[in-house]
Amino acid sequence: MPRRSLIILGLIWFGCLTLPVEAKESLLNQRLAAYQQNQHAKAEKLLGQYLKKHPDAAEASRYRALALSRLERDPEALAQLDQALARHPQDISLLLERGKLLAKMKQNPQAIAAFSQVITLDPKNAEAWKERGAIQAQEGCFAEALKNLDQAAALNPKDVWVFNHRGMAKFCQGDYEGAIADFTQAIQLGPDLPHAYFFRGNLYLYHLNQKDKAIADYQQGCRLGHPLCCSELEKLQVEPTTPQNQ
Repeated sequence: MPRRSLIILGLIWFGCLTLPVEAKESLLNQRLAAYQQNQHAKAEKLLGQYLKKHPDAAEASRYRALALSRLERDPEALAQLDQALARHPQDISLLLERGKLLAKMKQNPQAIAAFSQVITLDPKNAEAWKERGAIQAQEGCFAEALKNLDQAAALNPKDVWVFNHRGMAKFCQGDYEGAIADFTQAIQLGPDLPHAYFFRGNLYLYHLNQKDKAIADYQQGCRLGHPLCCSELEKLQVEPTTPQNQ
């Protein structure tokens, strides 16, 4: 066979090998797009069909579990993650989602174990440190929670929720000034997120006797849509207008 024909034949053969991979990725991306568009029922169905043909696809498993969770089908979501982890036992993204789902299901000890596994595999995973610390705080283990949240803050000092969680842990330990500092940091990082305004406002009003600062925080939080901030303003008989200074 002439050399030119051999080259053409080789290119055709190579194309036959790569085309299905490209088509497979395109097919997966179409299904992931449904999830990104908040079409969770559609995404769950399409990803389920995809996984029947490609059961090793970890990303598809993770997104199907996320879709199931959004549909409040948490036991099915957990089963999907467990099935995927049986194939990919050290997949960090799967382990993280499993921990978060277990926390959502109020299975805190199991969630802590899942995040601990992530930290063992990836000691610099700020998300796992943060999530484990938040759950430890819920369990009343504030000293351990603060150690974890300190580590998360060191690894990712721009995560607003690290400081929200740490502020709550400090508040529960009676460290009001430390909590104020963390909620202030959270507000600086995420000025459009209302939660820290509510927490800081409560500290100002109920623990530090600084009513004006509390009202300013409640007004800002109410403007951003936090119903408890609006409720506090009603109790104080203050209009929920936007404060001038933060």
